[in-house]
Order: sequence, then C-alpha cells, then structure tokens
Amino acid sequence: MKILMKGNEAIAEAALRAGCECFFGYPITPQTELLQYMAKKLLKSGGVFIQAESEVGAINMAYGASSCGKRVMTSSSGPGISLKQEGISYLAGAQLPCVIVNIMRGGPGLGNINAAQSDYLQATKGGGHGDYKVIVLAPSSVQEAVELTMKAFDLADKYRNPVMILGDGMLGQMMEVVEFDENYQPQKVEKPWAVTGERNREKRVTNSLYIVPEELEKHNFKLKEKYKKIKENEVMLEEYLADDARVIFVSFGMCARIVKSAVNRLRQAGEKVGLVRPITLWPFPENELKSYALKEEVEFFIDIEMNLGQMLEDVKLSVEGKKTVHFYGRTGGMVPTIQEIIDFYYSLKK
Repeated sequence: MKILMKGNEAIAEAALRAGCECFFGYPITPQTELLQYMAKKLLKSGGVFIQAESEVGAINMAYGASSCGKRVMTSSSGPGISLKQEGISYLAGAQLPCVIVNIMRGGPGLGNINAAQSDYLQATKGGGHGDYKVIVLAPSSVQEAVELTMKAFDLADKYRNPVMILGDGMLGQMMEVVEFDENYQPQKVEKPWAVTGERNREKRVTNSLYIVPEELEKHNFKLKEKYKKIKENEVMLEEYLADDARVIFVSFGMCARIVKSAVNRLRQAGEKVGLVRPITLWPFPENELKSYALKEEVEFFIDIEMNLGQMLEDVKLSVEGKKTVHFYGRTGGMVPTIQEIIDFYYSLKK
C-alpha cells in the first residue's frame, strides 16, 4: 500500500517496522516530527520512548539500552549531533549497535533550520575522539530513507557498530509517496554479549575502557579489521548514465536529485554527462570512482554539494590525481538550482 508521508515520519515508521524497541531523543528542528511520531507510536508497540533532558542524556540512554541487547534509535540535527559525539565514540568503542539519524541543518554554530549537507566530515571522519568509524547512509528520497533505515538496524547488529542516516531538512520535511514491504520481518540476531541480568553464567560487561596501552592497541586493531570487512562488503552507490559519460558528476543525498535533473537536461542537449551518487558515505565508493578516473574518455569530475566541499577530499583521494575534480556548492541553507549546475558545467567547457 502506498502512503503519503513526511520524511521524518517515514523514517520513524520504518524504524518501528525494523523492530526498534527503544528511542531516546530531544527536540530540535528540522527533525522533531521523527521524535513526535515515535512518542505516539512506540509505546503502543510495547517499546520505550524517552524525551531526554538533553542530547547528551539521549545518546547515553541509547548506550545503556543497546548494552541490554535492544534495537535502539536516537535522532537529532546539527548542534544536537555535535553534543552526541562523545557517546557515539563510546558506542563504537564498546561495539554497541545503534541507529542515529541526523537531519542536517545550516551551520556552523546555531546556524539556521534550512537544509544543508555541512555535517559530512563530522559523520564520515568521526566527530568524537579515537580511531573509530560509523557506517553512514545518505538517502536521496523518502522511499530510500525508509529502505535505508530498515537496513541500518540490520547493519548495526551485523557489525555491532553505530550506523548513521544522514539526511537534511529537505528530506525530513518533504512529503512523498512511500511503500512499505508488508512481508518484511526484522532480522533476529543473537546477542551473546548483551547484559541481561541473568544468573548462572559468565559475567558480561560492555565497556570501552582499556587502561593498559597494549590492550587498547589490541582492541583498536580488532576494530580496524571489522572496518576493513565493512569496506569490502557494504559499499553502495548509484551510477546514472555514467557508462559513456565524458564528465562525471558526484553528489549525495537530496542534492544528487537536483544534479540528476541537470544531467537529464544536459543529455537532452547532447552532452555526455553522468552521475555517481555515493549511498554509503562511509564506506566511500573509492574503487568505483577510481574506475571512472581510469577511463580515457572521462575528461573530468564535478563535485556538487550543499556545503563548501566536505566530500571533495574523498572524491579527489579516490580519483588519485588521474583527472581534475571541480567543485560547486551552496551553503548556509542555500540549495543549488538545476540551472546553476548547468551553467557551471558550461563554464568549465569553455
């Protein structure tokens, strides 16, 4: 059955259908509808909803519930995600699954409540302390947000790792038709590490504290091996009209939808252009972008973002200097138009 839903509410409904048992959050625009939806629906399904006293409280409640083996979600935007960073590092260090939703807004500082993509570096490079990684999924439609939210819970449990849904104010506030898979069943994952209060078995502890340096180094190398497996198995991307393209656009999230419209118009004008859209921002599709850079017919790349070039470094590292990478972006809550992107393309062709 198809339903017209706001992005934030669709993400919340997807989480419920994915078996989310606990939600801890704090209201902040433009993601508050997600929290409101969970407040209305989660208790009815036997789950736990708590509006915490702060974002710091919310992420640490998520740590506690995840330690007990529950499927857990928290959400916020911009400054709220910044406040959660210490807790996210603790989750990663203790290898606890958790789904975190960031509906990005303009920054830095308080910024504004408009759509932006300026939290890319925070999400993909680790906004907290230590050597850790968070799986980052970037939907470009409400339907894809539904599908990636469900997948996020499975990935979090599979790898015992935090997973972030990185959307923006446009995605969170817009309404689109979505369809839920009525036959979907949440994956049942055994969690022999969970703290459940049972007796007559070995003691279980979830912890990220390793006082002895040799033990902490060993733990970090163990995490590194896990991240290697994630990079090998979980990369996702969309390749649109890229097979014969002479110029490759690279963009993610909602911005990529605008770029796709620009690509269609340029194709109609006879220009051989295509789009590569990373869906996993970490792990980043390095090898796939490099394969395009190795093509003789590809002249250059154009990175389009709603920030000042936060993904640009990853694109350049993937291309390895084999082709030039140009950048065009808007920031502070401004959204590039189709015509701006087309005009920028032609300015490079002169």
